[in-house]
Amino acid sequence: MESYAQQIIDFVRQNEAWAPPIVFALAFGESLAFISVLVPAWAALIAIGGLVSVSEIKFWPIWVAASTGAGLGDWVSYWIGLKLGKAIYHRWPFSRHPHLISKGESFVRKWGVSGVFIGRFFGPLRAVVPLVAGIFAMPYWPFQVANFASAFLWAAVVLQIGKFGSEALTWLWE
Repeated sequence: MESYAQQIIDFVRQNEAWAPPIVFALAFGESLAFISVLVPAWAALIAIGGLVSVSEIKFWPIWVAASTGAGLGDWVSYWIGLKLGKAIYHRWPFSRHPHLISKGESFVRKWGVSGVFIGRFFGPLRAVVPLVAGIFAMPYWPFQVANFASAFLWAAVVLQIGKFGSEALTWLWE
């Protein structure tokens, strides 16, 4: 995974105009129920956040792209859960990792709509909570408000971690 992330970062460094669509795709994949298990993109997102402070890449388009990608990834996961219901439990990767669904279920039962917001900030829950919210037929608009509010905050945090980390390293080397 490290070489995968490094290739993406190198491409973005050399092709800054492609940064927003790449960040969108990474955040979408990071939030999509099945893809996020295969492609943990948060490290690449943090690194791209770091590029913001040392390149011509502007923060705002990257932030909007990451936020929108994350929100749409959760939206699709919610829709899949709503349409497929508990049949998902027998599909890969959840058939091999049933604990992911059970953790998501207990989290959504305990926290409800707030869990959609909170779950965004915890690795494996990030992609499972929206899926479970769909399975439980959580009301659409409360889900979407929590989804997109958390997506914009999450994207800002992830990108700022990279930006501040890069600035700290630059400061230390000077």
